[in-house]
Amino acid sequence: MRHRRTGRKLGRDASHRDALFMNMAGQLIKHGRIRTTLPKAKELRPIVERMVTRAREDNLHNRRTIMKTLRMHDKASSRKAGEKTVVQTLFEEIAPRFQGRPGGYTRIVKLGNRPGDAAPMAFIEWVDFVPEARDYAPAQGHSHDFATEAEAEAHSHA
Repeated sequence: MRHRRTGRKLGRDASHRDALFMNMAGQLIKHGRIRTTLPKAKELRPIVERMVTRAREDNLHNRRTIMKTLRMHDKASSRKAGEKTVVQTLFEEIAPRFQGRPGGYTRIVKLGNRPGDAAPMAFIEWVDFVPEARDYAPAQGHSHDFATEAEAEAHSHA
């Protein structure tokens, strides 16, 4: 009987689950939003919320505790030169935004089922996350399918 046993196994052993959630937590801190399966998002939420709560008080002990939790995300080889570490991003950018908020730092947005295996997908993001606007050039007719305008014109008259 598994009475009072919380948490999902997700088809992985304990060390694989830990590595999975630490990688996902690092990517959420770095990018602000990640797309994953709904059960993984639901399991990740309390992990990152505890990290943010701890990061709201910036001291050496809390930084070391979070570094220990995130493991590989602060190695120099895992980031570009001049880029902030995940722990720096958490303490200097994310935690100050939630200073007056008593928990509930993340949101899970359901996306529907994934084609192929019908797994329920979701975004997990910070509650104040605003997606970046993308610049797309408007399509200008169908002339982009042809090498020259003469070919496009010849095709349209045919």
